[in-house]
Amino acid sequence: MTTVLLLIDIQNDYFEGGRMALVGPDAAASQAATLLARFRATGRPVVHVRHVADDPGATFFLPDTDGALIHRSVEPATGEVVIEKHHPNAFVDTTLDAVLETMGANEVVIAGMMTHMCVDSTTRAASERGLACVVAADACATRDQTFGDVRVSADLVHAAFLAALDGTFATVEPTARVLERLA
Repeated sequence: MTTVLLLIDIQNDYFEGGRMALVGPDAAASQAATLLARFRATGRPVVHVRHVADDPGATFFLPDTDGALIHRSVEPATGEVVIEKHHPNAFVDTTLDAVLETMGANEVVIAGMMTHMCVDSTTRAASERGLACVVAADACATRDQTFGDVRVSADLVHAAFLAALDGTFATVEPTARVLERLA
């Protein structure tokens, strides 16, 4: 079995001072960095996904800005694949399918940002492609959301989206458990 680490949109704009700061990005990035270190140490493949906005009305991840760069905590190493995307689903209009096929992937460990958007849509798409998916719950972050007059806190958004993924589209567990699986 070839397991690939898929790091989604851990980019500067999601951190304090960025154009779309999330709740808890530092803690999530720290857990993602722990996964990244293990994958590197064991020679397992890593794919970084980076969103670059191509919508004229976009307010973050703007091309050629520091905010669109991958955060230093999970900065790609020489030889690691970086895929640029323009949609929440990292498979749409990218080479991700072909890259994972070339790597012989049949399982992906997913970490990244935002839980309710790009992590969710990419996980569902990976599952629909027949890949076994493991989402590292504490290596993902999101933000508060509103629907009508209802404000939903980031912790509830995060929990709801992970609960919807768990068991149907992915196994969702903390980084420590993911690391045990990789041992």
